[in-house]
Formats: sequence, C-alpha cells, structure tokens
Amino acid sequence: MTYHPKSDFLRVMIERGFLADCTDYQGLDEALIAGIVPGYIGFDATASSLHVGSLIQIMMLRWLQKTGGKPIVLMGGGTTKVGDPSFRAEERPLLTPEQIESNIAGIKAVFAPYVTFGDGQTDALMVNNDDWLDGLNYLSFLRDVGRHFSVNRMLSFESVKSRLDREQSLSFLEFNYMILQAYDFLELHRRHGCLLQMGGSDQWGNIVNGIDLTRRILDDQVFGLTSPLLTTSDGKKMGKSQSGAIWLSADLLSPYEFWQFWRNTADADVGRFLKLYTELPVDECDRLGALEGAEVNEAKVRLANEVTTLLHGAEAAAAAETTAREVFERGGAGEDLPTATVTSEEAAAGVSVVQLFVRSGLAKSGKEAKRLIAEGGARVNDEALSDPGLVLAGPAFAEPVKLSAGRKRHALVKRED
Repeated sequence: MTYHPKSDFLRVMIERGFLADCTDYQGLDEALIAGIVPGYIGFDATASSLHVGSLIQIMMLRWLQKTGGKPIVLMGGGTTKVGDPSFRAEERPLLTPEQIESNIAGIKAVFAPYVTFGDGQTDALMVNNDDWLDGLNYLSFLRDVGRHFSVNRMLSFESVKSRLDREQSLSFLEFNYMILQAYDFLELHRRHGCLLQMGGSDQWGNIVNGIDLTRRILDDQVFGLTSPLLTTSDGKKMGKSQSGAIWLSADLLSPYEFWQFWRNTADADVGRFLKLYTELPVDECDRLGALEGAEVNEAKVRLANEVTTLLHGAEAAAAAETTAREVFERGGAGEDLPTATVTSEEAAAGVSVVQLFVRSGLAKSGKEAKRLIAEGGARVNDEALSDPGLVLAGPAFAEPVKLSAGRKRHALVKRED
C-alpha cells in the first residue's frame, strides 16, 4: 500500500490491516475530508445473530463512525426471502417474513455495543432492502436496471468463473443476486446519500456493479472498499471453532466461551487480531504481537479481554478471565463455565457420561463423545475418563460435575433442585 491518506478513516483502515482494495483511493479520501460520508455494509438476515466472521465488517463500521462518518447497516430482509444460494451446494431454507423480522431485531442488538444508532448526522442507520425490493415491478426493473448489465462482464467475475471452472451449476437466481446488490447501492445513495460500500474482497465484483449502476443511472460518483478475506494462520476460516460458530449474541454463546475463543488464538495471529478487533494503539498491538514463549499468553488474555469488553462489557470480560484462571491455573470449576443441568429424577436414576458430554455441548453426538473418550481427551472432575459406559448417579451430582474435552474446553453439569 503506497497511498498515504489524509483522512482519519482511510489511515485507520490501512494502518490496522482492514484494507484489501479501493475503487478510488484519492476520490474517497477527498470525500472523507470534505464532509460526512455515509457508508454501508450488507448482512444476511438468515439467523438471529452474526458470528465472529462478520466482526471485521462490524469494526469497519465502528471506525467509520469514530472518524466522523455515518454507518449504514443494510439488512437483506428482501433478498433473504428468496434465499442466497451463492457458493453453496444447496439453497438455504426459505424463511417466513416473521422469522426474518425477528432475526433483524436480534442482529440490531448485536450491533448496539459497536455503533450508536439515532437521528444525528453521524448516527448509524439500520435499513432493510425489503423496503424497495418487495414492491419492484419485474418488467420495469428489467427495462430500467437490467439493461445496464452485460452478461459477458458478469461472467468474468472471479466468483462466477470459479463456479464455471468447477462445472458447478450457476442458477439464474445467482445472476439476479448480483443485480439486486448493485441496485441496493443505487437505492441507498438515492435515499440516504450513501457514498461508500464496504465488504469482503469476495464482494469486489458486486461493489463495482453498484458503482457502475449509480454512475449510469444518476451520473453520480460513489466508492467501494474491500477488506481481506480473513483466515487464521493455519488456514481456517475465521469465525468457526471445533464446537461450531462463534456467535456474537450472548443468547447463543456465553461471554466465557466467546472470551475463551480469543484466548485460544494462535501465537502468529495475536498482533494482527489486536489491530483488527480491538482499539489498542497500533504500536501496542505490535509490541504484544511480538511477545514469545509464556509472555504471549498474557497478550492473548489482553486480546480476549479487549474484544469481550467491546461486545459484552468489562464485567463479563473480567468474570471470564477469573473463571479461566480458576479452571486452568488452580484446577477449579469456575462458576462462569457453560452449564448443563440434570433433573433430580435423572440424577437418582443415573445419566451416562456420554449423554452428559453431548448435553453440555462438548460433543455433537454420542459417537463423537465416545471417540473423544477412546482417544483419551475426556475428563470428569479433572480425572481421565476411559470407560464410555460410565453412569453418574446420586452422590455424583452433590456438587457440580466438571467435564473437559481436551485441555481448553470445559463445562459444568449441575443438578436441578
């Protein structure tokens, strides 16, 4: 990156590693200096929460607001009605309007700690593309918008070429998606003066389409900016863990489990993640990221505390750290661990340890739990477990039972009184 921006926002994007590409560095830089730039990122409304894979985009919107811009969170309420099949072996199940509305409400709650919503000039907006897509007249849309798209050009985009090269079916619906995303940018510019669309680098083609459409129909200049597609140092997709998606909603993932995800960051990722997911000064991120040996563990604790504080608050971060230290350093069973329950009747009759591992979320199935035991990775109250037929009953539940899968994943089982 050789461009040296004058605007705070672009400087932050470059210094902290958010920026993969931009359609016009100088033009966007000048717009950011000249006044308030509304910028948007689109999100699916297919679940009641976003997960860690979306956090880089959320942080970009946060920095836009912190540097004087106006974040627009675009919810795909309209496009979710037909289900986006892109890059999938099968189409997503279709959701009812009520489910979509409920999901949007859940996602807005996830955004609340990161951006300030309101009616002020730089306050964030949450907008639903159903507002303009639901009432579209198909023939009018084809005439006014569809005529501006070249199929030859659409076929040249990497997301399409990779599908065709693998001889995977590419549906007409997916072509429509490219056009609808471009139309979203045009409508946001019309309705809210939006000048910037941001997204992952896989969205480059869709962003460029929106810029071209806005220029062709309104003769206005708008801009696009992409972030790198983030993987961990071992090549895994960001946001996934052994136990599933790392959700941002406390209803779907406890603050302790969220904290623990960041505490388990690979050594090679610490400095990069501190820059992307915290607001610590860049110099401090570099210093912490350069630590080695036992010292790097304290850098990981700092990362976990900073990221958890942003989302769940300082109290939740402190409680998670306390629990982790109790579990790992003192061999205790911290009260903040994920917890499953058994009824008094179940406790009296006895519950198989395999079932408890599944119920606590440490294993996805009985088969997985048995494999964990066979491989020596399971412990009960810090004692190695070798018998998959073990049944816990009665006095075993007098105190919470601590289950462990490997060295880093733990849960409690408590009896309901």
